[in-house]
Amino acid sequence: MPDNDRIEGAAKNMGGKIKEAAGKVTGDEKLKAEGRADQVEGKVQNTVGGIKDTLRGDKRD
Repeated sequence: MPDNDRIEGAAKNMGGKIKEAAGKVTGDEKLKAEGRADQVEGKVQNTVGGIKDTLRGDKRD
């Protein structure tokens, strides 16, 4: 099972994409920027989760 960070990171990334799109539609630059920031945070969190998964996999071998 993937690490919770991977799941939460993917969700945050997706939420950021939605926020950014909503900002584009409404012309709200702040919302667009928040969406982009959420995407970056989600990608980082997802990467951390991937590293945790890899380390856990290495310990089992």
